[in-house]
Amino acid sequence: MPTRPSRESLPYRDCVGIAVFNQDGNVFIGRRKAGDDPEQSAQQGAPWQMPQGGIDKGEDPLRAALRELHEETNISAVSLLAEAPEWIYYDLPDDMLGVVLKGKYRGQRQRWFAFAFTGKDSEIDVESPGGGKHKAEFDAWRWEKLTRTPGLIVPFKKDAYDKVVEAFADIPQRFTNV
Repeated sequence: MPTRPSRESLPYRDCVGIAVFNQDGNVFIGRRKAGDDPEQSAQQGAPWQMPQGGIDKGEDPLRAALRELHEETNISAVSLLAEAPEWIYYDLPDDMLGVVLKGKYRGQRQRWFAFAFTGKDSEIDVESPGGGKHKAEFDAWRWEKLTRTPGLIVPFKKDAYDKVVEAFADIPQRFTNV
């Protein structure tokens, strides 16, 4: 068995996370497709998450968020509500170091954005996002209360989701008080 790299020797992968709120103040969550990716396999017990993805070299984080959102959900009808005030980190469990995220990273450093969904649910297509141009990462989706998301995510990302809930805690009330 190959030796795993030390956690300290690996950097964090720069990524974005996206919280899309509907008119009822609930957020979009997708169910991760089952597959042979070790990170996905680890998530079988808690396969729901909000969209997220890598920031390409030289890419603006907001542009990356909009790109990733479309690539994973087909959603493009959104308007920016907020950006989390700081980067939110999560670490991979020891048994995933050197295995997932191409073995190059200790976890992710995520820039989170909150958007209002301004389209119709029929725009959402997780099975064939971007008209089939992008590989499906989710096989189902639903709207959920933001405060419930930390209990639906894979356990090693729970602390990060707690910070997302804290950063965007006021947003659901913006919709219900209209």
